[in-house]
Amino acid sequence: MDVDHQKREEYKNYGDDLIMARYKGPRARVCRRLEYPVFESTKFSSIRKNYPPGQHGPNRRRGKLSNYGIQLREKQRIKYLYGVLEKQFRNYFKKAISMDGPTGDNLLILLESRLDNTVYRLGLASTRRSSRQLVSHKHILVNNKVVNIPSYILSEGDTIQIRDKSKKNTIFQESMRRIQSDNPTEWLLLDKSKLKGTFIQKPERSQIIEPINEQLVVELYSK
Repeated sequence: MDVDHQKREEYKNYGDDLIMARYKGPRARVCRRLEYPVFESTKFSSIRKNYPPGQHGPNRRRGKLSNYGIQLREKQRIKYLYGVLEKQFRNYFKKAISMDGPTGDNLLILLESRLDNTVYRLGLASTRRSSRQLVSHKHILVNNKVVNIPSYILSEGDTIQIRDKSKKNTIFQESMRRIQSDNPTEWLLLDKSKLKGTFIQKPERSQIIEPINEQLVVELYSK
């Protein structure tokens, strides 16, 4: 198999049919293909099998990925985990290049600074997917103003809170019972009684706990 054909096949496995970050199909299938629980549910935490997903999967062997395939899979993992589309992802990467510091670190810091991710990190939503819905449905205030753009990038000192009329929503009542700490991460502070958080500072790469190898994405886009 020539290199270009192998790349096309690997993109077919890890790209075309997974192109929508806001995927609405069988989520277990995506997690198995990417070998990572990108939908943040314990339901998909044990997803590795020794054959590919699909009806005929048990009759097929998993092929060994090339370096390109490994890099592409890592990019898809990050896109699904943070819920971004290809065009958005490329824009984040371009911005990361223009920033001071390692490009890979900058990329993850930008993704972690999104409003939907921050709502999730504060514990106000159980998954990033749920947090995107909360933001889109105008339940979230940033600096006392409604922001319904999940990709909104927060700045140091920004406050994030639930609208008063939304606080009786069962989702947020459950969040209050679930949240254990007033300081969910090193760069965020949460007042549970007010369901209000503060984006203290941009996170450092060492503080981001996701097991991601962002350098693979840098290598992918450097070709």
